[in-house]
Parts: sequence; C-alpha cells; structure tokens
Amino acid sequence: MFTEQMVDGRGNTVVTAKRTFDRVSLPHLGNQVLRMGVAANMGLDSADIPYAAERGVNLWLYGRSFGKATVPLKALLAHEREKHVVVMLGTFVLTARGARRTVEKARRELGIDCVDLFLMPWLGCTSRFSPAIQDELVEMREEGIVRGVGTSIHDRQRAGRLAANSILDAFMLRYNAKHPGAEQDVFPHLATRDPIVISYTATSWKQLLKPLKGIDMSPWPGADTGATMPPLTAALCYRFVLNSPHVHATWTGPANREQFDENLAALEAGPLSVEEEAWVREYGKQVKAKRKRDYV
Repeated sequence: MFTEQMVDGRGNTVVTAKRTFDRVSLPHLGNQVLRMGVAANMGLDSADIPYAAERGVNLWLYGRSFGKATVPLKALLAHEREKHVVVMLGTFVLTARGARRTVEKARRELGIDCVDLFLMPWLGCTSRFSPAIQDELVEMREEGIVRGVGTSIHDRQRAGRLAANSILDAFMLRYNAKHPGAEQDVFPHLATRDPIVISYTATSWKQLLKPLKGIDMSPWPGADTGATMPPLTAALCYRFVLNSPHVHATWTGPANREQFDENLAALEAGPLSVEEEAWVREYGKQVKAKRKRDYV
C-alpha cells in the first residue's frame, strides 16, 4: 500500500488517500472501496449483485435505469450499509428542486437515510450548475442526506476548472486508452482540492476490443511475434485506467456474470509495466486515428 500526497492552502504537504492497485480510500468520504465499481444497468441479473458483493465490490452506481438492481442492492444495504458506497447518477437536473427530488427518490427506493455521492448528470447537457442548484447541493450535504456532491461531465476543460475551484467533491470522467485527454485537461488541476475521480468506459464502448484493419503494432512486450494482440482485452483496458494515480476507481458495466469475472481479473493481475502501458497507449492512439467518433 502507498499513500498519495497533496499540498494544502498553506503550502503544507499532507497525506490523502491510501491505496493499493485494487483498493483505495476515497477522499472526502473516507470509505475504502474496491477500485472497480459496478454499474448494474448493462445486463447483470439481480442475483449478480450479491455475487459481486461477495467478490469484494462495494462501490455501486445507481440511477433511473437500474430497476432490476434496486431490490438486491436495497437488501445488501439493509445488512451492510456502512460497508458500501452508493453513487447516485441523476438523469435530468435542471432546477434545485429537481436535484433534491432525485436524491429523495433514491433514498426511498434503496431504503437509506443518506446517499453517499450524488452526481449531477452530464453537466452542461442534461443538468445545469446554476447558483440555486449549487446552493441546494451544499444544503443537502450539510443536512446529511448526501455525503458528497459531484458531476459526470464530458467537457474536460470545464471539469479542470471545477476541479480546481468549486463545491464539487467528485468527478465522473471518460478516460481510456483512446481518450486520455483528462491527463492534460483535468488531472493537473486535482491537487488543490483532491476530488474523487471515477472513470467510465474503459474499453471506449468496446472499440478497443474489436479488431481494426490497418493497425501497425509491435509485439506485446515480452511476447513472440505471433502474439494475438491487438485488439486489447477488457482486463488490459481496465488495468490501463487504474494505472493512473489520479483515478480512484472505474466503473464496469458487464453484460453478464462471466464478463464481470473477466473484468475483475484486472485487479488480480495488477499494474501494467511501463512497457505495457506505453503499448496500450499507442494502440489507443491508433484506434482514435481510425475510429474518430469522439462521443465513443
């Protein structure tokens, strides 16, 4: 295990989150979580929620389209509330009242007093960040019905500014080998306030997993010329993301239990070597050059 350090407002170096490759203590919340959280709206069955918890998952993304996860997640929280972190992702938040209604709905559905982290959805697209909404977020945090507030956001430049100076405790960002731009636009601005960073779409919506013509890559480090890559495996995509010291955790949205087990294997495999990370980064660069749809 190692610790991260940041410089406070007085220029003092302070120790923040403790982490290993597979576990991290979240700043602002203090909970230690597995660095792979589950977004249960992509195909997992109800029985897969307790199964994932048995495998160590204790970070959960919850939202409007997560219906079949509600009952098993509620049951899980009824017995082990302190062990789990619930991240609520809104759908549309355009008013202060809408923000509060979204949180209250999640509390009722899951039978909990407090949502650990409330994320404003796709800031600038399906949610606003007006002064009234900001005041409401702070008020809910002070009331204790949410422990932290954050946003999911595509606008990296804006995310960088908000990371440096805002009320937000957390950011959900697209970050993967095809789209590593957060390294320039967001990560340099994190040190001042040390917000939580949770990434998503490690596989770039499976683009990094699909064969692509015209790719010119050297063999995988240490492999024979006849190595079967590219494309990448899901585990390699997740390991690339979790190699970043700025990413606290990443979401996985497996279609079934088999995919969940395959993705979780990334944590067991551990960090990529310097050579492996460079290889994955180069492959992502080539994929982006050929598959130019930036929204994926």
